[in-house]
Amino acid sequence: MPDSTFASLPLAPELLTNLESLGYHAMTPIQAESLPTMLAGRDVIAQAKTGSGKTAAFGLGLLSRLEVTRFHVQALVLCPTRELAGQVAGELRRLARTLANVKVLTLCGGAPFGPQLGSLAHGAHVIVGTPGRVEEHLRKGSLSLAKLNTLVLDEADRMLDMGFQTALEAIIDETPSTRQTLLFSATYADGIRLIAERMMHEPVAVEVAETHDSSSIRQHFHRVTDEPARLEALHRLLLTHRPESSVVFCNTKRETQEVADALCEHGFSALALHGDLEQRDRDRTLEVFANKSASILVATDVAARGLDIEALDAVFNFQIARDLEVHVHRVGRTGRAGSTGVAYTLITEKEDYRLTRLAEFLGQKLEAEPLPTGRGLEQAPFSPAMATLQLDGGKKHKLRPGDILGALTGEGGINGDQVGKIKVQERSAYIAIHRDVAKAALRKLSEGKLKGRSFRVRRVI
Repeated sequence: MPDSTFASLPLAPELLTNLESLGYHAMTPIQAESLPTMLAGRDVIAQAKTGSGKTAAFGLGLLSRLEVTRFHVQALVLCPTRELAGQVAGELRRLARTLANVKVLTLCGGAPFGPQLGSLAHGAHVIVGTPGRVEEHLRKGSLSLAKLNTLVLDEADRMLDMGFQTALEAIIDETPSTRQTLLFSATYADGIRLIAERMMHEPVAVEVAETHDSSSIRQHFHRVTDEPARLEALHRLLLTHRPESSVVFCNTKRETQEVADALCEHGFSALALHGDLEQRDRDRTLEVFANKSASILVATDVAARGLDIEALDAVFNFQIARDLEVHVHRVGRTGRAGSTGVAYTLITEKEDYRLTRLAEFLGQKLEAEPLPTGRGLEQAPFSPAMATLQLDGGKKHKLRPGDILGALTGEGGINGDQVGKIKVQERSAYIAIHRDVAKAALRKLSEGKLKGRSFRVRRVI
């Protein structure tokens, strides 16, 4: 049996020590399949989804090639969304924390351009960004990729779906032909094949089976009589199963908003996520859902791309996705990391052909079940355990999570175990608080000071 430990790889001692401290011992399948090839300097096409350990795979690959004494951009990671770019940059910083003075910089749309210019002027080893914003910096001359040695395309299929092909090609044209290219994609569609042929040199293909299977995710298909009956069926499933955290997938932006609004009218804690949201509203929605202050996220597939939400109890499909691979990826958002998950899909009689096609695609027998009756339907909708406060101060004001926690738990404050996730952004911070002490926490932050200053704070939900 091959050695699946990180220690079996030709990694720098500093990286191995850090991996041990992070609790990374055995490699995931995608890491074991791709890392030896990456470390040998080969181009790699890897078919893997979010949650498979791919970020650590390409992260260790690009960090191993860095020369930290040379302060110019040596690695570029392109991601489809700002949220995924933030997650990737955070993981790279964790992996690099024992390497001396490695600077990882994010360049994403939806963020102010000016501060990015200032950060670029001070130099960086690794850039993580979205194609549109990276291409804009290249066009304006504020970013140079002349000395790049590693290019990573993360969720390349999603970037193509979102219309980034022209930007990707413009970026690639600005990179040295001698670079190593690492392409990660959940699917291997024709567009991926074409771009790989154009930009890669004798790539090694790595494909790892889905990180979930029929034993870790239970799929249920429930028949509804017509389109108007879908909402009542979703209401019934939520009341019966009462998941603490779930995503409802819809096929259109309009439907996403309508379903979220209807759930809220029925007393559920639901948020909509779709392409018509302003970036600040999208950021707030994701933070509120991630810190357990809302139980249900109603989303389109495009808006949900790149999200890596942990501990998702259930997925609900308002309809079967138009693309069967998309359905599989939707369902794969529950039941991760060895846990079990459950997915519920609503279908009308007119959609039976889709169920037949999905069964053939999965190689499984799929049958529609009756909707649940009785149990739980008389209960009130469930409320999330947490509430969210938003503070109008962030990294720009030198605030850290510890400062906010200290202000909350100081004299006359609340207990530390009543404080959840604290996310400090550039100019604001989101704080998850147990719902029963949210008023006290709001008062404590409003009346107190942080770093000698008063900041405005409000309850988001």
